[in-house]
Amino acid sequence: MPSTGTNNAAAPTNERPEPSLRPVRVSDLAAILRGAVGDFRRAPGVSMAIALVYTAGGWLLAALLMVFSLPFLVYPLAMGFALVAPFVAVAFYDVGRRLEEGESPTLAQAWRAVCDARNRDIRWMALITSFAFFIWMDIAAMITLSFFGATALDMPELLRQITTTTHGLVFLVVGHAVGAVIALLIFSISAISIPMLFDRDIDIMTAMRASVRLVRADPLALGLWCAIIAASIVLAIASGLVLLPVVLPVLGYASWRLYRHAAEPVAPVPVPT
Repeated sequence: MPSTGTNNAAAPTNERPEPSLRPVRVSDLAAILRGAVGDFRRAPGVSMAIALVYTAGGWLLAALLMVFSLPFLVYPLAMGFALVAPFVAVAFYDVGRRLEEGESPTLAQAWRAVCDARNRDIRWMALITSFAFFIWMDIAAMITLSFFGATALDMPELLRQITTTTHGLVFLVVGHAVGAVIALLIFSISAISIPMLFDRDIDIMTAMRASVRLVRADPLALGLWCAIIAASIVLAIASGLVLLPVVLPVLGYASWRLYRHAAEPVAPVPVPT
């Protein structure tokens, strides 16, 4: 008579293990930033060339807002750049990895890395961050128009009200608070997921879970890192984007170094003998 017992043997599975993570401390950020500055100094030409492409794109978008009489969206546009910055930094991830391996990176190699990223799950991450960017722009427009109405279309008068009235101060607090919430949500799922997707053969959900796990495990250090990104973008904006060709590469290399510090190396798969 055939056995009716349950077979307890483990069935084969195609599920991949979750990436192992190392803790990130506040003290680690200083070393990460120093290393990022060192990466910039080792490849200043290609770093600034990549950054200038994005800087030119930022100026073009700002000019279009002026042409379409939407000057009040220039600042939200610049701040919203932080939402898509992790994907923009893909070229810098390639440069950073090549510097790690002792190579001399080129602009052509970085461009190929960006093009190749479109064929992997990283493209879906780009879609998520871009969608968040456009949602932020819509929200920023609604908040500005709700506070100032038609005045928002007159830039000098808008600036006067923002800087000299209680109404303007409340607007700044509300706008930055809403922007901070959106930025923190996107940061949580992209802190290390985009460089991880660039570096490994991994699916987007696993990468995002790893990023959220890291933020939850080390909220102080990762919160400070998010603040550093925001402050750096504000500094670049205050300089009229003059500092962006330096700020952007350093942030890109720092993001790469943060990922390399936080994510345990992938163990090699044993080859059957």
